[in-house]
Amino acid sequence: MVRITFAAALAFAVSAMALAPNNAGAADVGNGQGDQFTTGGCVADADCRSACCAEISSSGLGICSAVGAQFQNGKLGCGFTDPNAAATIAAAKAQVAKQGF
Repeated sequence: MVRITFAAALAFAVSAMALAPNNAGAADVGNGQGDQFTTGGCVADADCRSACCAEISSSGLGICSAVGAQFQNGKLGCGFTDPNAAATIAAAKAQVAKQGF
């Protein structure tokens, strides 16, 4: 029983550490048009189709989230406004250039 509990806790910790915005949506980071899909990066709620930009506690980055999942896997809830938005948007634009789309 202890091994199962430890394994479950370890799996949860690893999944929380691995949470990161999906680079495929880099073009929608910071545009404020509500076009970003769930798991895509964001700098504010206005970027997300779900109207929920949640901060990832481990990285300080924003990730579009379903409202019902805003506190899961290390997310700190909807309403995140990136204090480093200019740098985040610049990094997203660089990712778009690298991807070519």
